[in-house]
Order: sequence, then structure tokens, then C-alpha cells
Amino acid sequence: MRVLLVSTYELGRQPFGLASPAAWLTDRGHEVRCADLSIESLKSDLVRNAELIAFYLPMHTATRLAAELLPKIRQLNPVAHLCCYGLYAPLNERYLRTLGVETILGGEFEAGLAAVADGNGPGPLISLDRLAFLTPLRVGLPPLEQYAKLRVNGTRKLAGYTEASRGCKHLCRHCPVVPVYQGTFRIVQSEVVLEDVRRQVAAGAEHITFGDPDFFNGPKHAMRIVEAMHREFAGVTYDATIKIEHLLGHRDLLPRLKATGCLFVTSAVESLDDRVLEKLDKGHTRADFIEVVDLFRHVGLTLAPTFIPFTPWTTRRSYHELLATLAELDLVGHVAPIQLALRLLIPRGSLLLELPDVQSVITGFDEPALLYRWKHPDPHVDALATEALKLASLEGSRREIFRKMWDLAASDRPLPDDFDLMPRATIPYMDEPWYC
Repeated sequence: MRVLLVSTYELGRQPFGLASPAAWLTDRGHEVRCADLSIESLKSDLVRNAELIAFYLPMHTATRLAAELLPKIRQLNPVAHLCCYGLYAPLNERYLRTLGVETILGGEFEAGLAAVADGNGPGPLISLDRLAFLTPLRVGLPPLEQYAKLRVNGTRKLAGYTEASRGCKHLCRHCPVVPVYQGTFRIVQSEVVLEDVRRQVAAGAEHITFGDPDFFNGPKHAMRIVEAMHREFAGVTYDATIKIEHLLGHRDLLPRLKATGCLFVTSAVESLDDRVLEKLDKGHTRADFIEVVDLFRHVGLTLAPTFIPFTPWTTRRSYHELLATLAELDLVGHVAPIQLALRLLIPRGSLLLELPDVQSVITGFDEPALLYRWKHPDPHVDALATEALKLASLEGSRREIFRKMWDLAASDRPLPDDFDLMPRATIPYMDEPWYC
């Protein structure tokens, strides 16, 4: 079968969600073409020639972009079998079917895609089967030079991307992983991950992002991979995403992360208000976060915290307290400005819908936007969120934009005296800051 795999957006990364099924489908003798629309335009002849067109939907932005494109795809090719797969596909099944999508696949999607191409039917909407993965096939994707780069010490380095696991053991209420995996996580075999890294390094990668929802859901598996990677490629660095709860629980592993080339760890802190953290069921407290900051400084690792500053429980005071804590802990350079302007996203199936105080602020489900609209009880906080988002979009350094956000919060509390001094250390980061 002639198969076209399409990615609309994945945080500036070369999509694992195209490369992995491409390997499965090619192994079965299918003719596979890939299109990453964040980098390249979609060629009409590819669409017209395809018998199966499958969109990868790992995140909210990717899903909205795909939904806008699907009517055009159907117009160009009225007979191709349309499929959507990935985390956000089953969450938005009903709407996607109105756009002509015939097959929806969530969870471990490779086997389902292969079954569709083989003519055997897709199987379940969500599969949590344990798969024997194949090494991702990346030859049909744009080169790494066209994707997000690592910025460190004034240089830009080519970055690769892989996944060592999927799903998550935890049930954070706001997380889109939870409705699909429901506390389950699945590993990608270490030999597959290492061969994927090996091929990306051969293609020029000097840094690898591990895109697992949480790298320490399986700490032994994770450390086995990075230690083997470091033995083979001592000069290649990496980053990963790990919960505050896991960073504390596995603090003994932090020096090993540093020793194997970890440059920074992204952690979804979300809030510094213990009441909000309890609502989100995050599994950590404000004090836990501050302890992790101290641990990272002691070890010499960089922490890259992410936040959802605007929730139904946010106040102007709590927003300013977030900014003040980041300034006092000298973390302003660690946080992308967009992380100080994000508004809580409530997709279909979210566990947040179980909370009465969330139900009380919801104004309805916006189908094209793929989310529940909500209004803050205090309209001034909604206005603050709107203005913060405008500031986050401005050109300028993280510290310059932070100062504008501080002024926006309209507090007479001054910034620390040394705020305008040069940062003590260069903060490594990827130059694609969006995280939703």
C-alpha cells in the first residue's frame, strides 16, 4: 500500500511518531512517504497518490493544525483511507470523525497502523500492548539541520530526538497522557533507542532530547540507556523530562545524569501554590521544588521548570509570588517566557472535569478549538493572562521580558537588587520554547 505519514507540529523536533511507524510499514513491504509540515509544504501529488494518509497527533497544537488541513486532504484525494494516531487522536475521536477520519489509534499505535495498511483492520481505539519496536526510519524526513537547535555557551548545536518510553505511571489531573494510558507506561527496548541515537549522531546530532513523558518512570531503563550512550558517544549531551517527585525520590541518580552528559532536565512544576498543586494532583509541593533547585545547583545540573500560571485558582497575588520566587531563586534565565503566560488547557476526557470548581467555571466545549472554554471568577486575572501572553510573544531576552511581566503584575515589591547583573551561568536550552 502507498502510505503517507503526516506531522503538522512537534515542538521543532524531527518526529519520532513518523519515523517509528515508517519502519514498521516499510518492514511489511509498504511504500511509505513522510511529510513534516512544520518544515516543508505538503505536495499535492503525494496526497493524490496515497492510499492511506495518517496524521500524527501528539499534542494539542498538532491536532488543531491537522483538523484544519483534513478537508483539503479529502478534496485532493476522495478515496484514501484517513487515519489519525497519537495521544490526542482518541481524545478528539468524535470531532475527527466528522472530518472524514475513518481510523483513530491511541496508545501504542504502530501495530494498529500496520494492520490498517495490511488490510486487517485497525484493532482497538487505544492499545496498550507491549510492542517489540523497530529502529525508527528517518530517511524520509527533513535533515536535522532544519529542526530546533541546542543553544549553549553562545553556540548552536544540532539536536536529535528519541523516546525511551511512553505513557506514565502517574495520574496528574491536567495531563493529556492520563486519559489514554491511565497510569500505564511502556518502554522502547534499549537496543532500539541506542540504535536510533547512533543513526542520529551519524547524521550530525551533538545532543539528544529524550521525549518520554517522564524519563524516571523506569529509572533503571533510563540510566542503562544514557550510560551506554555516554560510553559510545562521550561528547554527545542530552536532556530529559522528569517529575519533581522523581527527582527527589531518585536524588542519588542526579550525579550520574550529570556524569553521562545531561545538560538540563525539564520538569513540569506547573505552580508554586500548594493549593493548586493539590488540585492538579502533581505529587509535589512548593518546598519540594525549592529542594530540587538546591539539589541541582549542588550537582551542577540545570533545571528547566515549566508552568501553567493561569488556572481557575490563580490570583494576581499568586502570579506575582511565582515571579518573585523565580527571581529570588535566580531562575529567570531557566524559564522560557511562554511558561509565564500559559493558561490551563482542558481537553475532552481530562480528569480536571471531576472537580466541582472546574465545572463551575466552564462555559462549554469548543469543538474546533478542541478544548473546554473557561472563565476565571475574577475577570482581572483573565485580563492579566491575555496581557502576559502578548508579552511572551515579544522579541527580547528572557530577563527583559520577565521585567515587563513583573511590571504587568503591578506590585510595589521591587526586584532583587542584583536582578540586572549578568547570570552566574550560561543556561542551555532548545530554541523552540513552546510546550503544548
